[in-house]
Amino acid sequence: MTPTDIRAVIKDELARIAPEVEFEFLEPTADLRDAADIDSMDFLNLVTALHVRLGVDIPEADTPRLVTLQGAVDYLAGKLGAGGRAV
Repeated sequence: MTPTDIRAVIKDELARIAPEVEFEFLEPTADLRDAADIDSMDFLNLVTALHVRLGVDIPEADTPRLVTLQGAVDYLAGKLGAGGRAV
């Protein structure tokens, strides 16, 4: 799975949680919670959805690494063995 594929999964799952978010306008380094106007429970739901969809274990201690779009893509790419960076 490429970083572009991972980004698409994040987009899909974020759309389920916050359908009003215009994903293409999210800054890669912005805090997703602020940029998407989601609370901590929604963020946890996003992390859980990514875990289920991608089959990646995401320990609670690692959740801060998924706070930004770029961080989430990089973290998940590392877990999935995907190469390169793309956001």
